[in-house]
Amino acid sequence: MTASGTVTSAAVPALRIRHLNGAPIRPEGEYVLYWMIAARRPRSNYALDRAVELARRLGKPLVVLEALRVGYPWASDRIHRFVLDGMADNRRAFEGTGVLYHPYVEAAPGDGKGLLEALAGPACAVVTDDFPAFFLPRMVEAAATKLQALAPPVGLEAVDSNGILPMRATDRVFARAYDFRRFLQREVRPFLSLRPTRDPLAGGLPGAARLPESIASRWPAADDQLLGGGTEGLVRLPIDHQVGPVPYPGGAAEADRVLERFVAQRLGRYEERNQPEADATSGLSPYLHFGHVSSHDVLAAVAGREGWSPSSVSDSTSGRRSGWWRMSDAAEAFLDESITWRELGLNFCAHREDYDRWESLPEWARTTLTEHEADPRPYVYSQQQLEQAETHDALWNAAQNQLRSEGRIHNYLRMLWGKKILHWTESPRRALEVMIRLNDRYAVDGRDPNSYSGIFWVLGRYDRPWGPERPVFGKIRYMTSANTRRKLNVKGYVERWTQPSLDL
Repeated sequence: MTASGTVTSAAVPALRIRHLNGAPIRPEGEYVLYWMIAARRPRSNYALDRAVELARRLGKPLVVLEALRVGYPWASDRIHRFVLDGMADNRRAFEGTGVLYHPYVEAAPGDGKGLLEALAGPACAVVTDDFPAFFLPRMVEAAATKLQALAPPVGLEAVDSNGILPMRATDRVFARAYDFRRFLQREVRPFLSLRPTRDPLAGGLPGAARLPESIASRWPAADDQLLGGGTEGLVRLPIDHQVGPVPYPGGAAEADRVLERFVAQRLGRYEERNQPEADATSGLSPYLHFGHVSSHDVLAAVAGREGWSPSSVSDSTSGRRSGWWRMSDAAEAFLDESITWRELGLNFCAHREDYDRWESLPEWARTTLTEHEADPRPYVYSQQQLEQAETHDALWNAAQNQLRSEGRIHNYLRMLWGKKILHWTESPRRALEVMIRLNDRYAVDGRDPNSYSGIFWVLGRYDRPWGPERPVFGKIRYMTSANTRRKLNVKGYVERWTQPSLDL
């Protein structure tokens, strides 16, 4: 931090770098390779900072590989289009910088096999993103082994660019948001004064790499039809075409626009976010999930509006939700969601491989749900009925229709959505399976630590036992559509998402 209390860009903190296979950096290599898999953005990206740092230190060019498989779980027009929008942005951003950017999209499952090893073979080192959920950790571990087996072996580093607090700053899982908030208030201060470089390519790079013809012909860059928007290029891919693109684009450029609009127009009303008609939510979750925006840029935008600097924070470490940042109430509420709760999910996934399984629930929650597993349900709906929003409850149907159409559910109603799935399925384990399926298939921000936090909160994670004990729920927190209707103005929301002409 400078004397004025401003945030400064610095070398990547060692706590954010994991050396995965022990192979040394090879100064005789031809280039540094950045394998972009989670922080899919050209700025404010610690992994890109690290790759640029190595390239400059070694006097070598930089190659950026951003690949998109077709065989990943839930591959669909929706997810592909959002990622491809980001690839198009990245291609424009890297043009003229000296970076060799290679956006590769598989045409069939397995077509991309061997690409990483082919590009890594001549590399000095490979840098990738450290993301703790979905299939990415297993993919990176497998890659580390393969690169170690090359002759000579090539080192692989995973860099954490997920949150304000490095994931490895914690050595345990926090059972409550309150406990994690206290830890955050004690430990995050040094990291508030550091941030990734906004423009890591400013000042140029040493030389420019060329892609060998053998690689370019076997694994060609994505064409303009794929990167140009729309669905024309998607129809030829073996992915789920029933889940169509959402009505908003992905990519770093759009993420910046969404962030700017939120801070300028809606942040001051963020405390009204639970009202569906208030239009007070940020809309940033999909962009954070795909790494199209940095949590550091989000904090910087809020700080700029509030006239805040890292030296402003309170000395208290009480774990209170408001007052520590010394910003407006609305800004504090937003930062508690976007930092405390989001990074609480990162904490869980970073330390537990079973984050998406029943066994990860607190013992008290598993016990009470099991005790009430045989309780009669007021309704039992099949997975298909739930997926198609064919229940007796108009409010729940509206939330599910929004998920199918827009790839998101209004924040508060997402909690009700999960609670009623628990109420209407034959067992709590089945409810968990259905929630994960619907979320991961349709939500743009699904398959994410934060979305798993929300799903498992429905079943007791990060919560406590509640009374009175109820059928089906046991001691799990209870929610009903009737109470939600009394608390919130949902009439317009229900009308909007239950129109007969709604195109899903």
